[in-house]
Amino acid sequence: MLPPATMPLRAAIVDLDGTLVDTLGDFHAALNEMLGALRLPAIERAVVARFIGKGSEHLIRATLGHLGAPASLYAQAWEHYQAAYRRLNGRWSMVYPGVSEGLAQLRRAGLQLACLTNKPGEFARELLAAKGLASQFELVFGGDAFARKKPDPLPLLKTCEALGLAPAQVLMVGDSRNDAAAARAAGCPVVLVTYGYNHGEPVHSVDADAYVGSLAEIGRVLAA
Repeated sequence: MLPPATMPLRAAIVDLDGTLVDTLGDFHAALNEMLGALRLPAIERAVVARFIGKGSEHLIRATLGHLGAPASLYAQAWEHYQAAYRRLNGRWSMVYPGVSEGLAQLRRAGLQLACLTNKPGEFARELLAAKGLASQFELVFGGDAFARKKPDPLPLLKTCEALGLAPAQVLMVGDSRNDAAAARAAGCPVVLVTYGYNHGEPVHSVDADAYVGSLAEIGRVLAA
């Protein structure tokens, strides 16, 4: 249940990877192409899932670290990864069940929608368009839009500013402690989906105002 609001909700900021779209397959394929180009062994999907959520830089560094590869390979790895992901973006991903219904419920509640992700903005906009979700959002901000990424509150504060709203009027919907920590620090209420990545940790252990097993349940949370 959301806390009693001093101001009514006017908008929702929605995360992308692990919240709207299951992109693990894209990440896994692009990282393994990168590793193949560097003549390093492939990485397993389950390991990749733990690294998702803090942006491409973290994903690449964590992958190299997991394999014991030298950090000096990062620059080469970045170039190979960017090229692979640009070609594969959306190919091995799918929109989660209930997403379309959930976005429609947020719309019917009169909320503006913004997508805020740590994924590079170019890739985020392309993915939303490929999955038929782009038209749902007034604003889309990637991890390269601001000086810092989630879990820092800056991206949420800047998105609220772009919406012309106070943080207390803006609901954060995400799948991980990064989303929740950013929301708490920014002063936004936060709902977490239970089907995302959350770095391989149980999502119910994260401090949030509510949890939903499907975005199609978001209307129930708003009405509670």
